[in-house]
Amino acid sequence: MRVKRYIVEHMPDAMQRIRSELGRDAVILSTKEIKIGGFLGMFTKKRIEVVAAVEKESQVKESQPARPNRQATTKNELSAVNAIKAVPNASLSTLSVPNRAVPAAYKRTNDVLKAGMNDVARDLELSTMSVAASSEMVAEEQLVEERRQLESERPTHVASIKLIDQQVSDDPLLKEIKEMKLWMAKMAKHSMMKEELPETLQKIQEQLIQQEVDIHLRAEWIEAACEKWEDSGHSLTDDQLHQFIYDKAFSFLENRLGGGINSTTKIVYVAGPTGVGKTTTIAKLAAEQLFRYQRKVGFITSDTYRISAVEQLRTYASILNVPLEVVQSPGDMQRAMQRLDYCDLILMDTAGRNYRNELLVSELQSMLTHAGDSETYLVLSLTSKSQDMMKITEHFSKYGLDKVIFTKQDETGSYGPIFNLLNNFPLHLSYMTNGQNVPDDLMMPNQKMLCDLLLGEREDES
Repeated sequence: MRVKRYIVEHMPDAMQRIRSELGRDAVILSTKEIKIGGFLGMFTKKRIEVVAAVEKESQVKESQPARPNRQATTKNELSAVNAIKAVPNASLSTLSVPNRAVPAAYKRTNDVLKAGMNDVARDLELSTMSVAASSEMVAEEQLVEERRQLESERPTHVASIKLIDQQVSDDPLLKEIKEMKLWMAKMAKHSMMKEELPETLQKIQEQLIQQEVDIHLRAEWIEAACEKWEDSGHSLTDDQLHQFIYDKAFSFLENRLGGGINSTTKIVYVAGPTGVGKTTTIAKLAAEQLFRYQRKVGFITSDTYRISAVEQLRTYASILNVPLEVVQSPGDMQRAMQRLDYCDLILMDTAGRNYRNELLVSELQSMLTHAGDSETYLVLSLTSKSQDMMKITEHFSKYGLDKVIFTKQDETGSYGPIFNLLNNFPLHLSYMTNGQNVPDDLMMPNQKMLCDLLLGEREDES
């Protein structure tokens, strides 16, 4: 079986070349849109990659053979499907990517990156794209339509493509090669950007890395600034480049800040994992609503699992002179709501839960009664790892979240996870806490404050 790869501008060009070089019995294995050329991901050209195969080498040499009858065609296509079952081994042999090439590629990676070359990554990409392409979707509508036409003409091609998709996804070696290719491409791109970026953007990039800003969000801002710098003929000053990134972060936060508790809100549910400071945060919120907005506040707690949790909130309730109800079931919750109906605002403290335990987290749902006059807040600690924040939010999002509160701002110097979370989930940031003092250590962040924390304070230009 012979496998060949074509890169063309239009699908008809590929069809013509396949028929002339491989013959009419050739089978199209995959199509994919790719980008070639360019600099730092810009000015690239779109092309179509088509991978085709023919069962017998002799078929390639036939020039314009007569169209076989339907019975013969069906037989040939069935033979091609059987031959495709050996694609992982055959394709690796054809594309010269044997098992022994993987450790060799790893061994050469550092030397290649130090020399500023990404030829190995490019070669590896070319050799694996034809195998991995079948597992990816074609983005362009034109390609989708053309592929549908091809599949309607030759139904067995669909089975062939699905078979290859399944084999590629199950082959651990191909997965490892694909992951290595992506890693090498990232390293090569990072090395190139370090060499090509102006010094100011290099420093800003390092600042964003130290702040743990997600690589995709960071690359979006830096590449936009680099394009602006190129368009200006390298005439932008350091202050202008810094201001450009600052403005990107500033505009990112638009429509992502939720302000405080709405004046029409009747009940606020406060949820989150263990140890993030939910109970203390609830006391701060109560003090804010009591003293700043003169609202009657009541407490409900379902945190009967943690030792002294009820007593801690009872102490705050006594100091603030607000009522407290303790609930253990949905029935208790309904009765507590009725007893506190005279309050303008009810703050409910839920039990801290291990977010990895689905059963424990799902218990919260039985206590939450979402309505138009309620809000659900997720409390997260800024001392947590960014990936843990993502997983926690993903678990709790199943039960409806509106806003987020970040605690322990005074215990960390890394604020990138705030931007990462807001970029990945439709939440609004309402409050941040920077200490344990009630009610003082509660802040309502704005765009300037967060941008200053992320990029460092700077004086406004006159």
